[in-house]
Amino acid sequence: MATLYHFSEEPDIAVFAPRPLASQPGVEPLVWAIDDWHAPMYLFPRDCPRILLWPLPATTPEDRERWWGDRDARMVANIEWAWFERLRTTRLYRYTMPPAAFEDLNDAGMWVSRSMVEPEAVTTVADLPAALAEANVELRVMPSLLPLRGAWNTTLHASGIRLRNATGWE
Repeated sequence: MATLYHFSEEPDIAVFAPRPLASQPGVEPLVWAIDDWHAPMYLFPRDCPRILLWPLPATTPEDRERWWGDRDARMVANIEWAWFERLRTTRLYRYTMPPAAFEDLNDAGMWVSRSMVEPEAVTTVADLPAALAEANVELRVMPSLLPLRGAWNTTLHASGIRLRNATGWE
């Protein structure tokens, strides 16, 4: 069974209660978790806009050359300079979640529960850039994420998180 996590800036969550998504009204309240492989997507301050890319088995040689190059990282995480200091100084708490309480959405490592969930453990992540490096994630800091809009038109996987907070993103 998958190892599941929930990341938070709150250090003392005893029980996770299902909550509605503010960005998607009408979606039922859920508790969210992420699997171990995809967990680096959440090694960021909660509201930090970011775009994460990685190659897929179906990634074309052209897309790999243009968007990926010869990196050996498993992911590339792109953020704006405006968020770098917050990334550098934010402390996160990684909650280990009981896998039996969750169902797999089969979407970039996301899992959900419709009921309250007690975490099994909590670990402090004090140095987010170091945690990304340890997870073999290349961190790219850019003036703007706008040049990456075309990433969704490639054969790479592209995940955009909190893009409403990115400069000029609409």
